[in-house]
Amino acid sequence: MTLLPETARRIDEIAARAQTHGRVPSLALAVVRDRAVLHFAGAGESPRPDPKTQYRLGSITKTITATLVMQLRDEGFFALDDLLYRHLPGTPIGGVTLRQLLGHVSGLQREPDGPWWERNPGGDVEELLAGLTYEKLIGPPFRRYRYSNLAYGLLGAVLARVTGQSWNELVTKRVLDPLGMKRTSYLPVEPYARGYVVHALGGAPHEEPRPDPGAMAPAGQLWSTITDMAKWAGFLADPAPAVLARETVDEMCTPVTIDDLESWTSGHGLGPQLFRVGERVYVGHAGSMPGYVAHLAVHRRSRIGVIVFANAYGLAGDENIKGLSLRTLTTVLDSEPATPDPAWQPPPAPTGEAAEICGRWWWMGREYDIAPDGDTLVMTGPHHRTEFRREGPDRWRGLTGDNEGEILAVLRSPDGTTTRIDIATFVFSRDPRHLA
Repeated sequence: MTLLPETARRIDEIAARAQTHGRVPSLALAVVRDRAVLHFAGAGESPRPDPKTQYRLGSITKTITATLVMQLRDEGFFALDDLLYRHLPGTPIGGVTLRQLLGHVSGLQREPDGPWWERNPGGDVEELLAGLTYEKLIGPPFRRYRYSNLAYGLLGAVLARVTGQSWNELVTKRVLDPLGMKRTSYLPVEPYARGYVVHALGGAPHEEPRPDPGAMAPAGQLWSTITDMAKWAGFLADPAPAVLARETVDEMCTPVTIDDLESWTSGHGLGPQLFRVGERVYVGHAGSMPGYVAHLAVHRRSRIGVIVFANAYGLAGDENIKGLSLRTLTTVLDSEPATPDPAWQPPPAPTGEAAEICGRWWWMGREYDIAPDGDTLVMTGPHHRTEFRREGPDRWRGLTGDNEGEILAVLRSPDGTTTRIDIATFVFSRDPRHLA
């Protein structure tokens, strides 16, 4: 797949305008799909943008930290509803859960104690924990969304405690290596873009230091490239089972909280941020560290994403990195023809118990249909769709849709003939006159 020439021209124009009006030394923007770069647009000269040049990810790092948490949850190291003190005993804020930390609803303040961690060398986990006091909880859990870098520093501490490995080791072995992200690293590796603060008076750029934040690294330390982040965007859209099951990534992308209760344009899942533009919802994350801003947004259904890097601490004027990213992705989705679905092929005829269940069913005067779809059965009806998979004799489990997680039980007459089906107490019959 390649972009239409007019779409590519518009993306180039968006990038050039953002770099000029935002007054950033260098801006790299890419449209990606299926782990590959569809179109790259660079603007600026310091350095000249390249898909293989590293920029700092900032808080996009949190999506990788969250992936590690979900990996270990799936492997049985802990449950998301574990209280923090179970893994960090003695902490005065141990009454919050891992789930609350992931979704920024723990009530924790935004930053840890001490000098601003993003611009100063950080200490180790023990120093981070030693600085915790009960006063760090500035609100009750789940009262409202409260973004917290401190929360992700604590999640990194939990990961290290339960595995005996550093956060950096876990990231490399469990995420970066399996996905082939060889140009994503804890510290910058040449070629990388130096980061600047561009002064509002006169526009003079001042290069920013690049300290190691220590125990706060899980909140925003990683460096990466456009080509590597194309792989990460591809993972969020189409998960690699060697890293996380699709069901787990779906769970991560399910809203935990809505940030803006008036307009419902942004929210947060278990790691990823959620952005609603019109009738579409994108997943991803924003990122900033002194000298850098970044943004990742992915439309999971189409598997198309946008990555933007800039080596300045914010864009000047009315432009911002989030708006630039979402506008670019929306432009692509509005301009490009939708990818056609795979050609329809008739399914094989159902056999055995599936053959007995398929066909028309009635409930409360409404008609429903059950048809085969691969190794599952799909029930459709008025405003209804559920996919079922067989769990055992006369027992099918809802996988998706209105009856997800619920049981379809086959009801038989004394001679063994299928007469009705019971879905979580709703009984369906072959008789159109059936009402209950």
